[in-house]
Formats: sequence, C-alpha cells, structure tokens
Amino acid sequence: MEKRILMKGNEAMAEGAILAGCRYYFGYPITPQNEVPAYMARRMPEVGGVFVQAESETASINMVYGASGAGARVMSTTSSPGYSLMQEGISYISGARLPCVLANVQRGGPGLGNINASQGDYFQAVKGGGHGDYRLIVLAPFSAQEMMDLTMLGFDLADQYRVPALILSDGIIGQMMEPVVLREARKEALPEKPWALTGAAGREKNIVRSLWLSENGVWDNNMLLQKTYAEITKNEVRFDNYHADGAKIVCIAYGSSARIVRGAVDIARAEGISVGLLRPVTLYPYPSLEIDRLIRAGAKAFLTVEQSAGQMVEDVRLAVNGRVPVEFYGELGGRQPREEQVLENIRVLARGIQE
Repeated sequence: MEKRILMKGNEAMAEGAILAGCRYYFGYPITPQNEVPAYMARRMPEVGGVFVQAESETASINMVYGASGAGARVMSTTSSPGYSLMQEGISYISGARLPCVLANVQRGGPGLGNINASQGDYFQAVKGGGHGDYRLIVLAPFSAQEMMDLTMLGFDLADQYRVPALILSDGIIGQMMEPVVLREARKEALPEKPWALTGAAGREKNIVRSLWLSENGVWDNNMLLQKTYAEITKNEVRFDNYHADGAKIVCIAYGSSARIVRGAVDIARAEGISVGLLRPVTLYPYPSLEIDRLIRAGAKAFLTVEQSAGQMVEDVRLAVNGRVPVEFYGELGGRQPREEQVLENIRVLARGIQE
C-alpha cells in the first residue's frame, strides 16, 4: 500500500532528490526555501550523504561544479537573489556539460524584494541567466507531489543529456503542506559516467572544462550543446491539458498561478463558457507545438496568467504567431493573481468571441 505523508513542497523536493540517488547537497539559507537545507542537514547523514552549508550561493554552485565533475548526483537550492549569484557558475557548468539539479523557489523582486511568492524569474530561468548560448531543462511544479516527482525526473534528465536541470518553483508551492505519495527510492545503479573525474589509473585521463583555446574548440562545444538542446526539445516537452481540447478560450499558467486559474476555469465552465487550461510542466523546452495544435483544434483566444509583469506571455505570443489574440493578466511584487479577476478576463474574452 502506498505511503502518504504530509509534507511541505520544499521538503518533498528534498526527499525527492534523496530518493533519486542524490548524496551531495550544497546550499546557503534564503527564504522561502530554507526548509530544503534544514531537511538536507538532517537527512543526508542518515543516507550516507554529504551536506555542506556554504559561505554563499557563489560558493555552493562551485561546489556543485566539483561534485558533478567527479560523477556525483548533486543538488543546490536557493531563492531569487541567491539564484542570481549562481549565474556565472551555472554558465561554467553548462559549458563543461555537467549534470546537476538546481532549484529556485521564487520570491518577489527585483532586488531583495520580499519573501512572498513570485514568478518574476522566468526570463532568467528559460533564456539563460548567465553568459553564452546555453539552456537548462526547466521544470515547473504545480504541487508538493510534483516537487518530489519532478525533482526525481530532473536528475534522470540531467544525467541523460549532461545538462543542468532547474526546478522553478515559488514561495506558495514551496511552503504549502499537502499529502504526498512517497515514491520508491531508486534501486537500479546510477548511469555510468565515463567522462567523470574518477581517477585515471588504467585509462586515458578525462578533462572537464569550459575553456577552449584551440581555433575551433568553442565552436565545436557550442555545436554539441545546440545538438543536445534540439534533442531535448524533440523528446522532453511536458504539459498538462485541463479541458483545453476544443476549448474556444485557453488559459496558460504554471506553478501556483495555474492552481488559481484552474479554479476560475471550473467556475467559467459551469457558466457555459468554453474554456480550458494548458499548464506547461517544462518551461524549457516549451510546449509551443501544443499551442499550435490547440489553435488548429478551434482555440480563438489565449489568456496568460503570471505572477510577473509578463514574461512567459512572450513565449505564448511566439507560439501563437499572431493567429489569435493573446491577453495577459499578471500581479507583481509577491502578489498572487485573484481568481475573480481571472474569471472576469475569461468572461470578457468570451463576450468578444461571441461578437
């Protein structure tokens, strides 16, 4: 019989990492993700793992670099200002083609902002917040259960493609408590990593680097990265379709915003409005082809809802490519979208379609 326990989203994410075989965690405290280092400080010694509270986020991401280069499954978590401090290290990790799992439990900004939930870090997450042409697999949990499940998935995808995976959460999902089905711990051996720095006795030495001084070194490495990103885009798009098939109006939201929008969709459908919700689970790669399919299936308008000034809406507009209207409703500074305002936006779009 499955075991269900009550957990905060942050705790579920931490336990998901342990279940996936992560045995190295390096991090620095920042609200609203402090439950993760607190949980890891207790649990890592219990499973034979290593927990280090680094002196800063800059130090922790470079510890991740080292552990990943040695072939370990490794994780670091933070919140918005801390994630900004990690960007140089993430670019180096990406350039060196090293797998790891990171998490940003977003808070209000810019600057120190506040500790309320936000989704203002979307650009930074999906466009590459550091220097160079690199991408991360970006997974957006909707619940405490998905905080566990997507973290486990993130480790597998990171190892498969040799790229960092990012869990892009927010203060609501991280702090809320929900029943979580405790998944089974990984039983099979972790993937072999012949490229890792494990000692060169009896074999050619490995070199892990992002510095290329040869004439074509940087070009060759970039081409390999772009080929990898093309494979990820082809194979790893994930989304949840909630009554969106055949709907005239499609709302698009992720994370805690999607929970609010889902309630508004239920009310609008009870009023007879043809509306559904497309919830991206992967923010990179983005479900652009699903948006295209929904337009061909009869969608007449889209409503993007975010806790930002309008960031993901740009990817929606790119996918729609001017074929139907794309409206936006957002809240800033740690304020959450209001269900009644989402509902009013849906009603306005419905009236426009009828006219």
